Amino acid sequence: MLVSTAQLASHLNDPAWVIFDCRHDLIDHGKGERLYRESHVPGAHFCSVETALAGVKNGKNGRHPLPPPQAFGEFLASRGVTRATTIVAYDDVGGLYAARLWWMARWIGLTQVALLDGGWPKWIAEGLAVTAELPVLKAAVVSLPVRVEPASVWSAADVLRQLEDRSFGLIDARAAERYRGEVEPMDPVAGHIPGAFNRFYKTNLKADLTFRPSAELKQEFTALIGERAPERMGHQCGSGITACANIFAMEYAGLPGSKLYAGSWSEWVADPSRPVVTGAS
Repeated sequence: MLVSTAQLASHLNDPAWVIFDCRHDLIDHGKGERLYRESHVPGAHFCSVETALAGVKNGKNGRHPLPPPQAFGEFLASRGVTRATTIVAYDDVGGLYAARLWWMARWIGLTQVALLDGGWPKWIAEGLAVTAELPVLKAAVVSLPVRVEPASVWSAADVLRQLEDRSFGLIDARAAERYRGEVEPMDPVAGHIPGAFNRFYKTNLKADLTFRPSAELKQEFTALIGERAPERMGHQCGSGITACANIFAMEYAGLPGSKLYAGSWSEWVADPSRPVVTGAS
């Protein structure tokens, strides 16, 4: 699930490995691609969070709805991905955006997907090779069979139906002040979904943005979810991006099977009839 900078450096010329640069800014949507064009890991393809990792917004399905699975499969295929490919994704914020690609690749049935531990900051700090040269895309899209995992996604209706069922749980990956409703920089309503637990995604990381030991993460997630089975846990954030980082952390900790509420808070508050609470619980 995690690839070290040394491992990736040794596979830069390996055609069986395909690298994706997922740097992004939720306010300045063009920043990630600008940074990529200035400098990136050699051979890496840029993956836009707003287009490749999100679908069409209709005002009620959140800020980053999932795209059609086949469209995402075609995007990957045009960058040389096959079912035998090892995919490595990175960003510059500890896997926040790269985890979305990791989750979506698994969503369409791919299994050999990893994050670059420490991402771009660690790569740069170690003085490893960078380039501004853009990789050549495939002349034609090669078919990539897509096997969607629908059971890995919760809808707003699923979340609403399970609010009173304590055998289910929901983890909110946003910062604590957003969860409590003290600030809301992105969406029109502040607060959180009733009953949701808060675990800020950065809790999973060390100061250098590498992941903390899996045993530590397992202990903390187990304490958070209690007696609930991991597969009865869902994850949300503002728009379904950061939530993937907590799903990754649970999987890395040996707690597989949790779900993504893809629409997340931005979809939830688009319907004023859905309940909202503020405060620490």
